Amino acid sequence: MDAFSSFFDSQSRSNWSYDTLKNFRQISPVVQAHLKQVCLTLCCALIASAIGAYLHILWNIGGYLTTFACLGTIFWLLSTPPYEEQKRVSLLMASAAFEGASVGPLIDLAIQIDPSVLVAAFVGTALAFASFSGAAMLARRREFLYLGGLLSSGVSMLLWLHFASSIFGGSTALFMFEASEHSLGILCVVVLENCY
Repeated sequence: MDAFSSFFDSQSRSNWSYDTLKNFRQISPVVQAHLKQVCLTLCCALIASAIGAYLHILWNIGGYLTTFACLGTIFWLLSTPPYEEQKRVSLLMASAAFEGASVGPLIDLAIQIDPSVLVAAFVGTALAFASFSGAAMLARRREFLYLGGLLSSGVSMLLWLHFASSIFGGSTALFMFEASEHSLGILCVVVLENCY
């Protein structure tokens, strides 16, 4: 229980302020390596969650029991000391798998109504995650970290929406979305050019 209380004590004593948000200096290699590990861990948790949802679709295991198991592993993870990294990673993956199984009934319902909704949500989320992860791994300065993820996810969404509309047929709403994406992209390029 000491690790649990020390976690919240360390969070309340952090030196975060508005000035840390305005910090646009270089990102140190140590911080960049940490960002890569965070992105990799999140990707593995996403895969574990997808496996949990798939197991629910195969064997119908999702429900209250997996929800309580997910909450239990989260609390166990919070109470585990930081130096036990392997145990913490395995608890995170178990929690993600239980969470995927808990969301499984909702995913099953979406598949029964319209399977294309699930594919569109997965592709959109994967593109945004890949864009933000790429920006976090490649950024040398903090402003590229802040603007690069938003700009690259918007442009990649625009590309894939245009690709999908050319195959499956476009609509007026998609055209309006593409027009707003174009204007957002132009605005971001202008902002980036004025920053330098």
